Amino acid sequence: MTDVLLVGGGTAGHVLPAIATAQALERLRPGLTVAFAGLQGSLEERLVAAAGYDLYTVDAVPLPRRLSPALLRVGPRLLSAVRAGRVLLGDTGVGALVSFGGYVALPLSLAARGRVPLVLHEQNSRPGLANRIASRSATHVAVTFPSSAERLVSRERVRITGNPVQQRLRELDLVSRRPAARERLGLVADRITLLVLGGSQGARSINLAVSRAASAWAAIDVQVLHVSGPRGYDETLQSWQEAGIDPEASDARVRLVPFFDDMADAYAAADLVVSRAGATTIAELSVLGLPAILVPYPHATAEHQQGNAESLMRAGAAVVLDDAAISPDLVASMVAELVTDPQRRAAMGRAARAWSRPDAAEALARLVLDALGDSDG
Repeated sequence: MTDVLLVGGGTAGHVLPAIATAQALERLRPGLTVAFAGLQGSLEERLVAAAGYDLYTVDAVPLPRRLSPALLRVGPRLLSAVRAGRVLLGDTGVGALVSFGGYVALPLSLAARGRVPLVLHEQNSRPGLANRIASRSATHVAVTFPSSAERLVSRERVRITGNPVQQRLRELDLVSRRPAARERLGLVADRITLLVLGGSQGARSINLAVSRAASAWAAIDVQVLHVSGPRGYDETLQSWQEAGIDPEASDARVRLVPFFDDMADAYAAADLVVSRAGATTIAELSVLGLPAILVPYPHATAEHQQGNAESLMRAGAAVVLDDAAISPDLVASMVAELVTDPQRRAAMGRAARAWSRPDAAEALARLVLDALGDSDG
């Protein structure tokens, strides 16, 4: 018997809010049985296992964005995946399904129709296709950005909760943890630190712009913690080395890693962040009050990262750079401008915290409990 099944995968941005919600459900209702569904051999499988939850494997059906021969094959594949989803829901006795969107989640969301309550969470400012379809039969729809409600069916069922962030990150004391975090990461304790993120998939334009600006970091006395993404690691390492810095050297002012399963030390080490504008990254940065330079991924569905970044920029918590215009000189000048203005960084951090919704996981968990018929949380 599984009280709540959570699904949503493909990137850490889908999975980490789901894990935060699962943990909030367990805090609100001890003894509740929570499990996940996702792809075998995927990132979500690793992250879910590390968090201590079971994962049922499902098939995913990507939805083509334009007319093509692949579109003709979607119908039979989706129908088969929905049937398999109905079997899974029945066999596990699921009480409620929570979907965080993406093509991994759509078959189960459709399978839940008329069988179990469905709670959707839309992280981004512009909802994805899977959630727009599934929202028609959802019991509750939770969103991070108010603008999402305008693009969803059944707006009367939409609640603005924010994007769930794990409690351990929300409670992270950056100041007290910073010296030890920098030591563990091989960084100098008292040097301004730039954290560079491309999301779980990496960001080539950011990786190359930052590494090719290597001479600037010595000039402004900045050290760099660079999370390249697994696919971009080798190219980024080579780019740093061609710029005269070997991140693998013990005395280098650059530390290059492909990915962190646990971002706590990375966030604690950082004074300033250069990042894509995924909804989960934005939620974590804002809860922690970290000032950011955001470079939205230009090919995101419905340009949702642009909308995400602009929301934080309007709040005064971030600077937004166009991916098409990003260059080593532009990144270096913007980083230098913020590094030399601690008051502005502090103001951006305060604005980020004011914009954030640190109780998002509990707010979403209460919607799930309501769907289960247990609304006393």
